[in-house]
Amino acid sequence: SEKLLKVAASIPRESLTAPGTCFGKFTKTQKFRLSVTALDFLAPYAKFKVWVKPGSEQSFLYGNHVLKSGLGRITENTAQYQGVVVYSMADVPLGFGVAAKSTQECRKVDPMAIVVFHQADVGEYVRNEDTL
Repeated sequence: SEKLLKVAASIPRESLTAPGTCFGKFTKTQKFRLSVTALDFLAPYAKFKVWVKPGSEQSFLYGNHVLKSGLGRITENTAQYQGVVVYSMADVPLGFGVAAKSTQECRKVDPMAIVVFHQADVGEYVRNEDTL
């Protein structure tokens, strides 16, 4: 925003990395890992979504994967290893994940199987306060 750019103008260029919102970081293997700071921008446009039951919300927010027993709903035709946005049953975006199983596989898998790998969640605001 223009307001942010005006504030950033008062900081010396050597000290300023970039004005704006950090969407993620590159790993040592040059893969891009989304950060939770991008959630507000990407959630409304997500094609593939997963809703978790109220009992599993807290587990996901502590950094754990989503199990089949905690799965509320999943978008139809979600492929395996597809990036997904994780929502609560009240349609509040909680974070990002990667589908461990496709929609079809989720129907027949046992309740303790992982269906969404955790990638980032809003609990990171508290856990990684100093680095965000």
